[in-house]
Amino acid sequence: MTPPPAPAGAGDIDDLVALVQSAYRGEASRTGWTTEADVLDGNRLDRDLAANMIDDPHGTVLLKRDSAGHSLACVQLRNLGMGSQGRPTAYLGLLAVAPAAQGLGVGSALMSFAEDYAQTAWGAELMQMTVISLRSELIAYYQRRNYHPTGRTEPFPYGDERFGIPQRDDLEFAVLVKDLSA
Repeated sequence: MTPPPAPAGAGDIDDLVALVQSAYRGEASRTGWTTEADVLDGNRLDRDLAANMIDDPHGTVLLKRDSAGHSLACVQLRNLGMGSQGRPTAYLGLLAVAPAAQGLGVGSALMSFAEDYAQTAWGAELMQMTVISLRSELIAYYQRRNYHPTGRTEPFPYGDERFGIPQRDDLEFAVLVKDLSA
């Protein structure tokens, strides 16, 4: 039996950075299906960004470990307050599952836990996320989990290598939303 996800703390930063890097960037990420290695180089998360997310008074980072204490998955949540649709909204980001655990339901279970957390802790009625718009297979996965494209996009932070080194000049984020009260 594995323990439930728990809020990450300062002592989890190195594990968190390694987990996210393994899921999204570099050769190790290519064994899973969530890799961004074809469109972005460099780090997906660094220690400073991880520490800022953990210390955010309006959010949390949930970390899922296996029974031996190894990091399996994580997700960042942020309370956005009243969103653009005039309803209490939370943001879900940094969803990462270790490549060896992908396809086993770990990510889906963590998303469900995160959605329940946002509803309970913050009264969130909507969950918002952003996904690189070129990642059609990832967007399709989120659509199967009842996230819907809003038609809005956000720019990729070109020039800020904390988020990676783009291999293309056409990156942007699609904004997806899920109604948690439905």
